[in-house]
Amino acid sequence: MDSWVIAMMLGVSIFLGSVALIAFLWGIKSGQFDDQEKFLNQALFDNEEDLNDAVEQERKKEALKKRDYRPE
Repeated sequence: MDSWVIAMMLGVSIFLGSVALIAFLWGIKSGQFDDQEKFLNQALFDNEEDLNDAVEQERKKEALKKRDYRPE
């Protein structure tokens, strides 16, 4: 294999790796991986059905708050 092929492969892999690293750092900075409730909900509920029931109850609570809201 010629040395230019190895150099080209090395250059392309470094370029692609740097693009992936920049995308990962941008995702961290913009909050793409922030899901703090997921871990808390996994500890509270055993399976997906329980989690869906909890989400439905939260939606009902929020709907009641909006309906009963009376500005003074």
